[in-house]
Amino acid sequence: MSSARPSAHERILSTATALFNAHGVRGVGVDRIIAESGVAKATLYSHFRTKDDLVLAYLSASDEHWRGALREAAEAAGADPRDQLIGLFDALDASIERDGFRGCAFTRTAGETEPGTAPHTATAEHKRAVRAWLTELARAAGAADPAQLALRISLLIDGTMAAAALEPRPDFAEAARETARALVAQACPARV
Repeated sequence: MSSARPSAHERILSTATALFNAHGVRGVGVDRIIAESGVAKATLYSHFRTKDDLVLAYLSASDEHWRGALREAAEAAGADPRDQLIGLFDALDASIERDGFRGCAFTRTAGETEPGTAPHTATAEHKRAVRAWLTELARAAGAADPAQLALRISLLIDGTMAAAALEPRPDFAEAARETARALVAQACPARV
């Protein structure tokens, strides 16, 4: 039994995601997405009124994927939130080792869009949501200043992804993990 062909919406979004990841949101026009997804122009615009709507769908899917990967890596590290704050760096390992890794989709998109536009706003909202989750973990880990620890870890994540986009080296994620371990040890008192 053959699997059903993906819907037009799925084909458009899948094609746009691959192209945006490879070339950026500015580097890809709607005509190329139409051609490579095999849909008519009217079909694309019936699913996504504007290119910004398509970029927002791309960012939403990227947000869901990335935050899910971070949570999964954190949970795999065990029940202790201190271990989870370090274990989440395993998600970076997986991302950096992916063929064609180009860095953080949100940072790239923010750099290609104007402040105040819906796509730019979505990138900032993603970063705030990740920091909020990290703050929850840091609070559960007993950090004296959970927001400060979350900020430092989020900057460590973003910096690692930026460095790996320029020079994809697996030791970047390990260096970030060890730095996170030191930050967590400093910020969270040992439990007895």
